[in-house]
Amino acid sequence: MHIESIQTGQARKVLMSGRAVMTAIRKTAVAGPVAVRPLGLEGDEQVDLSVHGGLEKAVYAYPAEHYPFWQEQRRTAGLSDIDDELPQGAVGENLSLRGLLEGDVWVGDVLCFADCTLRVEQPREPCFKFNGAMGFNTAVKAMAQSGFCGFYLSVDQPGTLRAGESFTLIPGARHVSIVERFNAKMFKHMR
Repeated sequence: MHIESIQTGQARKVLMSGRAVMTAIRKTAVAGPVAVRPLGLEGDEQVDLSVHGGLEKAVYAYPAEHYPFWQEQRRTAGLSDIDDELPQGAVGENLSLRGLLEGDVWVGDVLCFADCTLRVEQPREPCFKFNGAMGFNTAVKAMAQSGFCGFYLSVDQPGTLRAGESFTLIPGARHVSIVERFNAKMFKHMR
């Protein structure tokens, strides 16, 4: 398991569904060591702190293995050619991880890096901004149906992270998995 890439984003106004919206969902890759503080990565901003950011949602991690799915969803929606590459960070994640899927993760698990530890807190719930970031109006529905949500992390031990860095997973109490929690949240919203 390793960090494939690290992304941060600045808050800015973008046009989504015909209206100007403040967002920091569009993340871009950063090089070198990145400082990790209790409220997230240095240089990263969150706009709506009721749903993103804070101590329990300081860092958003997403499995890099899901990017082919989103490429296909965008092709089906007529947004990209076969050769168009969706850059990591397009889902809004800070950490693109390789080797750790939602089905492998439980609330309370700890990701141990060389200079920092992060604790799994909860799955991401997609909002209307995700549709705008992906460029098609059914992206939220596709995330809800696929379960390809990623997960939020809190910072147990601040430090630094680097792209390419390996990490280990230390199991937590294993009371509720990310998949179970995501499915429960999506069911609640669909009722």
